[in-house]
Amino acid sequence: MKYRPSRRTRRLAISTAVVLALAGANGPWLYRFSTERYHEYKINQPEYKAANGHWDFLDVPSEHRINTIHAALLHTGKVLLVAGSGNNQKNFDAKSFRSVLWDPKTNVFKDIPTPKDMFCAGHTQLPDGKLLIAGGTKRYEKLQGDVTKAGGLMIVHNENPDKPITLPAGTRFTGKKNGKTFVSKDPILVEKATKVFDKQTGAFLRNDPGLGRIYVEAQKTGKKYETGTEDNYRVAGLSGSDTRNVYGIAQKLALDKKDFQGIKEAFEFDPVAEKYIPVDPMNEARWYPTLTTLEDGKVLALSGLDEIGQIVPGKDEIYDPVTKEWEYTGIVRKFPTYPAVFLLNDGKLFYSGSNAGYGPADVGRDPGVWDLSTNKFKKIPGLSDPDQMETSATVRLPPAQDEKFMVIGGGGVGESEKSSEKSRLVDLQQKNPEFTDGASLSEGTRYPSASLLPDDSLLVTGGSSDYRGRGGSDVLQARLYDAKTDTYKKVADPAVGRNYHSGSVLLPDGRVMIFGSDSLFSDKANTRPGVFEQRIEIYTPPYLYRDSRPELTAGPKKIERGSTGLFTTQHASKITSAKLMRPSAVTHVTDTDQRTIALEMEKSEDGITVTVPDNPALVPAGWYMLFATDDQGTPSEGMWVEVPE
Repeated sequence: MKYRPSRRTRRLAISTAVVLALAGANGPWLYRFSTERYHEYKINQPEYKAANGHWDFLDVPSEHRINTIHAALLHTGKVLLVAGSGNNQKNFDAKSFRSVLWDPKTNVFKDIPTPKDMFCAGHTQLPDGKLLIAGGTKRYEKLQGDVTKAGGLMIVHNENPDKPITLPAGTRFTGKKNGKTFVSKDPILVEKATKVFDKQTGAFLRNDPGLGRIYVEAQKTGKKYETGTEDNYRVAGLSGSDTRNVYGIAQKLALDKKDFQGIKEAFEFDPVAEKYIPVDPMNEARWYPTLTTLEDGKVLALSGLDEIGQIVPGKDEIYDPVTKEWEYTGIVRKFPTYPAVFLLNDGKLFYSGSNAGYGPADVGRDPGVWDLSTNKFKKIPGLSDPDQMETSATVRLPPAQDEKFMVIGGGGVGESEKSSEKSRLVDLQQKNPEFTDGASLSEGTRYPSASLLPDDSLLVTGGSSDYRGRGGSDVLQARLYDAKTDTYKKVADPAVGRNYHSGSVLLPDGRVMIFGSDSLFSDKANTRPGVFEQRIEIYTPPYLYRDSRPELTAGPKKIERGSTGLFTTQHASKITSAKLMRPSAVTHVTDTDQRTIALEMEKSEDGITVTVPDNPALVPAGWYMLFATDDQGTPSEGMWVEVPE
């Protein structure tokens, strides 16, 4: 049928033409108005949408608008939006923690009781379809000038090899030289000392003390209670030999900026019951951690700020979804916060160098392949702009079998003004892999959101060229990346800038949801404080503006690895490929869950038969969306399929 514009479209075109004719005689304001009207007309034309896609705002009722910082697609098709306290000190003090569940099919929203502050937690999909969420916020940061009591890290030593010791919250530490007293904010367990023997003679050499880390604070306010040098501290309330064996050592205890502090709590979110279920807490408190699923379905927790606001010192741990318990790995490997760590096809892990923003510039920043069983780490050379990997995005390009990764944009460590326009590519199946530069973005971009699409393209959108959008630096652009040609294609521009605390999620119908943004300032002059962006946009890609799309009408809900499944369709003759796509769990533009797994496919008159690869490291147990794509690159809606353990 020949396309005919609607009456509304014709009226808009006529009025736009009239306004344009008047623009020259009526000054800049009218020109600006006319240009905006014309732009609105242009982006709503069918031809434009078919070439560039289209953005729409999601209609969120006011009572369900939150500062979305985390988002995860669940196997029910609903999306869990998590704010916690939403980077809002008042919410934190009031213990007002928020989560909202959104159903894209019905556009129904539901508030979810949220037991702890999951702001800046980590999360990943579990084999049974639940979502593991671990860590969050114990204390908000205090900037220099707002700190009234001197404080910092106290290392507690226990030289008794026979027993650990527990010190309660409120324990007083008094410096032997400076005479100043500091008080602990939490209880602490200090392990017993380790006896060290000579390996050849067996003779006893010494006791290596057990160590505990605790945050302490001066009893009174004021600069005179600061310390400037290291001192040993007596511990009040001890008796007998403990008075000699247990002591504290602290460096500078001052009125410096105090970082966020993490929590140990962990929860599973049940998509069917639609509630959080508490599980065993982590051994380490973590704020800004990464959770990465391993090939056996267990989950590795990495990095984060601990309960005293310092980087967890390499004490990685693993969650068992069967026992609901955590165990240390027994090895030490340090990363900055929210490290982008991915499971590879041989069970090893790839760290791209991407991270979200806390940690020394010279510790744990090198990309490489990590063998968790031996703690061997093979660095990968060739990374361009290596000092600008913070707030970059990393994506495993389709298909996952090929183990090709792309690192997009990024910026300098901390509040740096630096930003990179680079897209770095690496093929991990090469004998000696090295990064090479791919197609570049139009400008340096921190916080780019990147979502894999079912036609094997990649949507890259949002970000800012400066730290947290300073100076009005949001990048109001979207691009589709084609990995086969290593090219970006500019598509429809989003209406809202997105920087810090933003992300994007592929929906089962093939659209993409983008959320969040937490600018430092709301004006280019950096004079007015920023306001968290609660509006959510939905991007409809060009493939959804074609005349038709393939439809899968029925199929198995569960397929074992190495097994096949028949999916009925009336469009079998036009279908050229099928794939499994793992649902996203994203925060701070970090998403180690998303991957596209190509499936072997046979066509018949009534449908397609697909085979799921039998490698658990390639296809971790859990729920996936099955997409079929036709000869025009148009995908079906995703059909949920479970791959059991």
